[in-house]
Amino acid sequence: MKTLSKLILIAAVSLFFSCKQNPAETPEHKAMVTEHNEMEASHEKMETEHKAMKDDHNEMMEAHKTIENDSIHILTEQKHQAMLAEHGKLIEKHQTLIDGHTELEKKHSTGEVTLEEMKTEHEAMKKAHQEMENQHQRLASEHQKITEEDKKMLKEDKEKATAEEANQK
Repeated sequence: MKTLSKLILIAAVSLFFSCKQNPAETPEHKAMVTEHNEMEASHEKMETEHKAMKDDHNEMMEAHKTIENDSIHILTEQKHQAMLAEHGKLIEKHQTLIDGHTELEKKHSTGEVTLEEMKTEHEAMKKAHQEMENQHQRLASEHQKITEEDKKMLKEDKEKATAEEANQK
């Protein structure tokens, strides 16, 4: 009976250790990697949009050079510059999040972090990512409004100048 108990114990321990799965092969880890790739794609999109916003700002500044110290245009430039600065900080913060997520993946795949710890940290990072996505959307919308408003003002300025020219003739 003692021998049978020992054999069962040895078999159970052997089965336990032989069935232990590589953490990187778990469905949860694979799902986390997929979501990480989505975060990186989102980040690339943010960076691309930020570059376009900066290009728009430079165009705005060029267009305003022909206008004499118009306080409304100066305020628009300042508002746009502040929005760009906020967006730049968001991109840096998002990059830090992605770097932390990469580190979490490594720690989980090496067994440094348990599945439960990985899930908890991953969920917190997903929530932070979503908040950053929402902030990005808010800033992109604000950028669009500022740009449209500026183009409208420039068009009105041009029409006003054309009308003044016509009246002087």
